[in-house]
Amino acid sequence: MKSLFFFFLLLLFVVLVSLKNFSYWVLVVALLSSLASYFINVLWLKPQRVLWKLQRQGIKGPRPSFLYGNIKEMQEIQAKAMKAANFSEYVAHDYTSTVFPYFEQWRKKYGPIYAYSTGNKQHLYVNQPELVKEMNLSVNLDIGKPSYVTKRLAPLLGNGILRSNGHLWALQRKIVAPEFFIDKVKGMVGLMLQSTEPLIAKWDASIEAQGGKIAEIAVQEDLRGVSGDVIARACFGSSYFKGKNIFSKLRTLQKVISNQSALFGIPTLRFFASKQQKEIQNLEKEIESLIWETVVQRGQECSQECSSERDLLQLLLEGAINDMDKNSSKKFIVDNCKNIYFAGNESTAVAISWCLMLLALHPEWQDRIRDEIAQVCPDGLIDADSIHKMKMMTMVIHEVMRLYPPGAFVSREALEDIKIGHIVVPKGVCIWSLIATLHRDPEIWGSDANEFKPERFANGISGACKISQVYVPFGLGPRLCLGKNFALVLMKVVISLIISKFSFSLSPKYRHSPAYHAIVEPGQDVQILIQRYKRG
Repeated sequence: MKSLFFFFLLLLFVVLVSLKNFSYWVLVVALLSSLASYFINVLWLKPQRVLWKLQRQGIKGPRPSFLYGNIKEMQEIQAKAMKAANFSEYVAHDYTSTVFPYFEQWRKKYGPIYAYSTGNKQHLYVNQPELVKEMNLSVNLDIGKPSYVTKRLAPLLGNGILRSNGHLWALQRKIVAPEFFIDKVKGMVGLMLQSTEPLIAKWDASIEAQGGKIAEIAVQEDLRGVSGDVIARACFGSSYFKGKNIFSKLRTLQKVISNQSALFGIPTLRFFASKQQKEIQNLEKEIESLIWETVVQRGQECSQECSSERDLLQLLLEGAINDMDKNSSKKFIVDNCKNIYFAGNESTAVAISWCLMLLALHPEWQDRIRDEIAQVCPDGLIDADSIHKMKMMTMVIHEVMRLYPPGAFVSREALEDIKIGHIVVPKGVCIWSLIATLHRDPEIWGSDANEFKPERFANGISGACKISQVYVPFGLGPRLCLGKNFALVLMKVVISLIISKFSFSLSPKYRHSPAYHAIVEPGQDVQILIQRYKRG
């Protein structure tokens, strides 16, 4: 917005200098005054009115500056925190003071509810459990995904289910959700086992190359390969090798976009695309072209097959044809393929990486899971039924997702004036809840909230904490992650196979440095020392 304002000022100055007729001067001055008035209203008065509405309800927060809001303060706090950070092999599970230090600093100063701004955009930070619960369970379509954030993610996600609102979101959920119901996911277990076997063989070969002793493994890329292969096979009827180029380019696009912080960014209009923006545009076009090639190929295969079993891509094609025109249907299909490729592949691989990191730190839980696998799989064969019986595994995964949820926030925008609890949220205000803080609140989880203790989930989520609705690694309510069942089952399959074959510990090279790149992931991969497991 600031760049647009100064562009008009420069343009008017050039015009003003070139004019000689007095009446034209008067016209230009009047136009200049109107533009100045408009931008003052957009950049200051309107955001200030919204802030006043929040302040009158007793909501405090850091004082914003003109044009920038609290962005400079956020950047200064972040820089100071990064400078003080001591990234090492020592694992301190509470990473919020390093990754999101401004939120933590303001929370300690202003409480669990406060207001802040980025440019002319007003935000409401809410980490009061009852309000978070109400917001998550709301079925009101007047509250949706923040538009200014999702706009930045548009090249990565299009207008698919992860970033759409209202009627379009409801339509997409209707088509996509059934493909990830638990019965469907159980049918994918065979594919998950097949996709994990090459990883087991690769790691075993690495051990063999070390004389059958200990090998060092960086896990993330291999885990992306597994989750990507499962998605490609189960949902789109192709192997990972066909989708590898798509996954690789999506990962590159994610890294480029993450350099443009959605938390710091000022909404602007730029007339000249930067080098970074051009790279984003080129990657977006390449990804969409590759996905559409896959769609066309799959459509041709489907026309030649007589199988009654339809994969997700076929359902997307049918849903788009039934509900949309030709141009809209193509975008609908491509956008949702991007959503499933990215969310299913990246988030699941990251979650398994965190799981292996914590199990490497706690080998006693490796032993407990092995004993459980031996009990539920006496013949050594893992299947959908045995996966369902793995209670110890479920406890570990719940605890991993409590401490290291890949999704950092529950984020919403008031699309109209709405009421959440006792707070009236004005239209346009973005609401943020930091999941990691909710998952570490000692009043909800106890004094050991920062410790890895899977046993807290022995009696399920409701038995682990005082308010189960604030355990939200997959969200809650209408916006519950559609891939929850897929992610949990895939995590169980991969971890079961790894633990059955290997024992492992953290490598001395590992540096614990969680980072936020659209999701919270290991900043420097997870390196483990792995050896073949031999039952004593």
